[in-house]
Amino acid sequence: MTETVPQPSEAEAAPQNNNLCRCESYARVTERAALAGARWLGRANDESAEDDAAQAMRGVLDTFPIEGRVVIGSADDESPLAAGAAIGAGGEAVDLALDPLEGRGVVARGGNGAMSMIAVGEPGRFTALPDFYMRKMAVGPRARGAIDLLRPVGENIEAIAEAFGRRVNDVTTIVLDRPRHHDLIEEIRNSGARIKLIQDGDVTAAISAAIRGTNDHLAIGIGGTRQAVLSAAALRCLGGELQAQFWPTSRREIDELREAGIVDYERVFNTEDLAPGEVIVAATGVSNGDLLRGVRFLADSARTHSLLMCTRCN
Repeated sequence: MTETVPQPSEAEAAPQNNNLCRCESYARVTERAALAGARWLGRANDESAEDDAAQAMRGVLDTFPIEGRVVIGSADDESPLAAGAAIGAGGEAVDLALDPLEGRGVVARGGNGAMSMIAVGEPGRFTALPDFYMRKMAVGPRARGAIDLLRPVGENIEAIAEAFGRRVNDVTTIVLDRPRHHDLIEEIRNSGARIKLIQDGDVTAAISAAIRGTNDHLAIGIGGTRQAVLSAAALRCLGGELQAQFWPTSRREIDELREAGIVDYERVFNTEDLAPGEVIVAATGVSNGDLLRGVRFLADSARTHSLLMCTRCN
């Protein structure tokens, strides 16, 4: 007698994996924002450039199967990407930190190094910080664990040089060219390290310091909280390290930090504090830079250059 064994259906034989990472889909978000922002290159209108990039980014995110909450976004309450905004068509809950146009001044001037960027984290994991300046330093995997924001700059540079097995004058630091960095630049010069001054884009600088082959070793200086969280998310994916600390310049700013819930304003935040858990980061170049090529408009199409990082898939 022949026994017939029922065969499983196709769906039973190959069940759908609902846990597949959606990291690649987030490149669409930054690509759309970059395409919109790149139209304003060199037109001396940074507000319109950022507004168009933000509208484009929001338009794509609203089609995604997510329940997104903007933790780090625009400081403008009227922006479609304002902090606290709910985004998405419904589905997986995620935290979002985003900058539709990192380096909007660069775009207005027609300069290099602008990009669009988004970081996606698990719900409730990104640190919500008030919009203040922070002093920070970022390094790649080789120098992870060697830096300490509370130590003098020269000692940190010596520790980085030792981690790389190089001399101090082989170390390249990246610093925003701002008056507030005058004393910092002098400290770096006195240490003997090399300095690369940039006009904008401290997130790009942090990523560059963490990527092998760029010959950049340390990104250091004072920038915004949004850039600190985005940099931390990228460095989580790349195995680097970021340390950041609020930089109030007056008693009034200290009081404002306390009103915003920051009791210990001298606390040093590390990479895991700012961007814990599983993280996805996508960035697309708007104008040409050391890290990404800018948008190239052709007769019937456009080309973009994107960078995708993910703690789960990397």
